[in-house]
Amino acid sequence: MKALSLLTPLQFEYQEIAEDFNLEASEALVKIHKIGICGTDYHAYAGKQPFFSYPRILGHELGVEVVAVGTAVTRVKVGDKCAVEPYLNCGECWACKRGLSNCCENIKVMGVHTDGGMTELVKLPAEKLHVSDVLDYEALALVETLGIGAHAVARAAVQAHDTVLVIGAGPIGLAVMEFAKIRGAKVAVLDLNPNRLNFCVTNQKADVAIVADDNALDHIKVAFDGNLPTVVFDATGNKYSMHKAFSYPASGGKLVFVGLYQGEYTFQDPDFHRRELTLFASRNSMPSDFTYIIKAIEEGKIDVQTWITHRITFEEIAEKLPLLVQDASLVKAIISV
Repeated sequence: MKALSLLTPLQFEYQEIAEDFNLEASEALVKIHKIGICGTDYHAYAGKQPFFSYPRILGHELGVEVVAVGTAVTRVKVGDKCAVEPYLNCGECWACKRGLSNCCENIKVMGVHTDGGMTELVKLPAEKLHVSDVLDYEALALVETLGIGAHAVARAAVQAHDTVLVIGAGPIGLAVMEFAKIRGAKVAVLDLNPNRLNFCVTNQKADVAIVADDNALDHIKVAFDGNLPTVVFDATGNKYSMHKAFSYPASGGKLVFVGLYQGEYTFQDPDFHRRELTLFASRNSMPSDFTYIIKAIEEGKIDVQTWITHRITFEEIAEKLPLLVQDASLVKAIISV
């Protein structure tokens, strides 16, 4: 069975790996049809991904077909098209017992802590499969990325009366925008990249686009009729951006860190207290998010085709993945296996 392994930073190798079709009672065997390329994959290739070890088979944004099921599996059947929830939680830790599988103390994310989907067939717990009778494999491969945004918006309990600023117009920021808009909030996006800002407005991901320059705070107030936003999401993972983000929420507002920065940052505590801000972290997503997202796409509330700017084949990954991240027009690349 063919697979693509990232041996070390900057070094891919196509391999033949042993086929293992022996299923536990609760497992399913799936055929990989489509793979979304995530920022995690680009960072792993560059050697800049935290919580990562080599060699590793990448790939956690997956659109798959069920080809076999274990004896105890009832939630899926052979032939089902599914999105994959790639967060392999232990089920036993204090977080899992409280229903917080997204931040399991022993979590293993496919393609990060354990091998992922850049191969032909994968075994995984059937409970991690989310079926759609309507969506194609490309749309299903985007569900995991959308889940990051859906979970962040749920964490902040965004309502229709909220005004929302999303910092960072990459795929995670886009996902946040999608679900903030679904909830009826007014949404502005802040980014350095004019191409991404234009994309957001043209494709109706945000109501207002703001250039992240020295006058950003003034531009934000203009976007929200002289006021600061009630909810701010930082999807950059950039230390400087996350530090600046504390300046943007209105009094009584919320700040949500969706992007991850591997290090320390500081903020002015008196200003934080004066405005009685609430600070959230948001990690991964929940099983219920997958159900919600699939329904939203099926109902036409999210147009996933606007996301896909590049398509490549499995055989082209090693050559083209390093080039994709340099392409200013990149939003989301999809691999066909």
